[in-house]
Amino acid sequence: MQPEVHQNDAPWMTTEAFLRWEGSGDTRYELVRGRVVAMAPPTPVHGKLVARFVAAILRRLRPPCDLVVEAGIRLEERSGSFYQADLAVSCTGFGQSDRYLPDPLLIVEILSPSTQTHDRGNKVADYRTLPSVREIVLVSSTAVHVELWRRTDEGWRVMDLIGRDTRLGLESVDAEVTLAELYAGIGMEGDGSE
Repeated sequence: MQPEVHQNDAPWMTTEAFLRWEGSGDTRYELVRGRVVAMAPPTPVHGKLVARFVAAILRRLRPPCDLVVEAGIRLEERSGSFYQADLAVSCTGFGQSDRYLPDPLLIVEILSPSTQTHDRGNKVADYRTLPSVREIVLVSSTAVHVELWRRTDEGWRVMDLIGRDTRLGLESVDAEVTLAELYAGIGMEGDGSE
């Protein structure tokens, strides 16, 4: 989803004020460094990738763990940022009225040409500051390519997974997804599929 700056001249907003703010209509918003950002509607490929990822891991989750699409991610240490992750998993209970997902273990973002700089630059850096996050997955919408960030005792390890015959092992939720499963029915230029 393409971030577009909304209300450029608006004053800096705190996370608390952002969570009270209603926005307009069905538009999704994020708070990035104190500025409200409107998110463009997702493309069909984006939606398919989210659906495939949900289908691949939801059945493997065991209570109390659960998956949330368009999960609100609150950054406690950064009062001017609040993100909408494409999907996230938490094993901490949450209520119907909660505006954000507590203690996410796994965060997944679907990249597009217009969002990859923001997702890799701002979001990944900020997600890495959350103590509960064990893995961050960046899924390309233009190639059969997944980037896996995993927290280790030594720091963060990054793995590039390329090609439909590749497996994505998710330690945080004890699940495995093949890229063939993830990209099923989605033809990518140059990979010989549909």
